[in-house]
Amino acid sequence: MRTAKITRKTAETSIAVEINLDGSGSYDNQTGIGFFDHMLDQLARHSLIDMKIRAKGDLHIDDHHTVEDTGIALGQALTAALGDKKGIRRYGECHLPMDDAQVRSALDLSGRPFLVWNVTMPTAKIGAFDSELVREFFQAVATHGGVTLHVDQLHGINSHHIAEAAFKSVARALRLAVETDPRKADAIPSTKGAL
Repeated sequence: MRTAKITRKTAETSIAVEINLDGSGSYDNQTGIGFFDHMLDQLARHSLIDMKIRAKGDLHIDDHHTVEDTGIALGQALTAALGDKKGIRRYGECHLPMDDAQVRSALDLSGRPFLVWNVTMPTAKIGAFDSELVREFFQAVATHGGVTLHVDQLHGINSHHIAEAAFKSVARALRLAVETDPRKADAIPSTKGAL
């Protein structure tokens, strides 16, 4: 089983992440931030990665530390669960429509972190949630998961729809990338022999 458990404790947050890459998309996420929990549930459901996250953070200040540190821990969990990456497809992409929004994501589990983020939220808030934290989350996941991640918004006028389309699009791309390639299940997907 390609699983991982990561705990991360700082003066600002306490995070515990459990994932199973070969799951069914089950989720149990509790961060104290309603909209963020909803997005994490989408990430699990559409990637088919089982995910349990517990986060306690300094929400009396704002949501930033909790969202970013959850992304860091999730990225670390992806790295641990993937191991040497033998047999994975490595690449994934998805064009995902959600009502007015359409978001395209492409990623490479290369070990070389990089984020290209061409997403513009029309509002500063989604309910009580700071829109800019969507990017902060994916920056943390990419950096600590060793993921080259490109996210491009093609359309969208509603911030909730844009954010949700981004999470679902990345989820579907991640689903493809972590899957085992039946034609090369015993090989590292690189001419270098390592990722």
